[in-house]
Amino acid sequence: MNKKRITVVDQLRGFSLLGILIANMLIFQYGMYGKDELEYFSVSKFDDITHHLIEIFIETSFMPIFAFLFGYGMMKMKEKLEEKHLPVKRYLARRFLLLSIIGYFHGAYLWEGDILLIYGIIGFILLLFLKRRTKTILIWAIALLFITTFLSYGGKEVDLSTEDTSAMEDYIAKSKTVYQNGSYADILAFSSEDPLFEMFTEEELAATLLITPFLLLPMFLFGMYAANRRWFINLDRYQKRWRRLAILFILSGIVLKSLSLIIDGEGMTSLCFSLGGPVLAFGYIFAFSLLFHRKSHDIVVKGFEAVGKLSLSNYLLQTIVCVSIFYGYGLGLFGKLGVITGVGLSIVVFAIQMVLSFYYIKRFRSGPFEKIMRIWTYLSWSGKLNVKHEIQLQDKIS
Repeated sequence: MNKKRITVVDQLRGFSLLGILIANMLIFQYGMYGKDELEYFSVSKFDDITHHLIEIFIETSFMPIFAFLFGYGMMKMKEKLEEKHLPVKRYLARRFLLLSIIGYFHGAYLWEGDILLIYGIIGFILLLFLKRRTKTILIWAIALLFITTFLSYGGKEVDLSTEDTSAMEDYIAKSKTVYQNGSYADILAFSSEDPLFEMFTEEELAATLLITPFLLLPMFLFGMYAANRRWFINLDRYQKRWRRLAILFILSGIVLKSLSLIIDGEGMTSLCFSLGGPVLAFGYIFAFSLLFHRKSHDIVVKGFEAVGKLSLSNYLLQTIVCVSIFYGYGLGLFGKLGVITGVGLSIVVFAIQMVLSFYYIKRFRSGPFEKIMRIWTYLSWSGKLNVKHEIQLQDKIS
């Protein structure tokens, strides 16, 4: 039964990486700010429609799935350590520290769209909830979800001044030149030129950086709650309930995110979009858990599972492949392919990852970066939990 649970979680994790790649492909193609200003890239009408479909069905709804599974996996690791009477926070803190370091170097020297650093920081915040009751975790998750949703009220309706608009236009125009033709050093230097530094005060930027982890925190907490409630175990027993929940959350999420593209003014655009993202994510979790459970032996589902088992390595590999395609020190296709082609490229890249991951795990227990994480977390060259060594270490300390 435990094996079945882990299988479904890995499959969901792989599935979430597909959505994350499609959403990130817009950033790889057009830049962090250019992806929402496609008029500067002369895209076709079909590309514009595809962009809106990505906004509704994918953006802000797949990263929450990954965050949910992060919290879920953290609690399962906690259970494993507690069974062996080992210090939970020490192991988890080491894991989050290395994740933060990997995220920092990934974001600073490869791609500015990194999320691993924030995940590592949030991991340390989650340590505060390790011994909280399941009900308490749920209350915090719901409260933070609504608080952070209402904090986004009006966020997409901020009117830039003429000077700021001109600065953004210049920035995007420069990004096309640099990313298409620049060297690694040129792109590295340009990626540190964030136009927000010119548009907002230092206090506003500091407040944004401080609040960002808490905007993402609710889905991590929901994952912790789900682990304590033993979700994904005995799925046959809850099929009818989960099917109804899947329909409810998917429809609600799509409606909310669609409204964000229709409603204009009064701050409702950003509010609907912020709430619709995690709502749709829950719909996907319920729906695809049942689908993967029924089709667990399907070759495509096995591919999702293989990618999920190597999620960290595959996430970093996606960056390496995409910057090699779009940046000047690679093929230099930044801003040239179009949104529809980008979606197709995402599917091709992910399909290759599925095949490579499927055969990789037949020979190796974990991916290269997963192996490094295990070695550092357990302080063991084998990457395995050495209970005897930990007991001896505690005896020396005491």
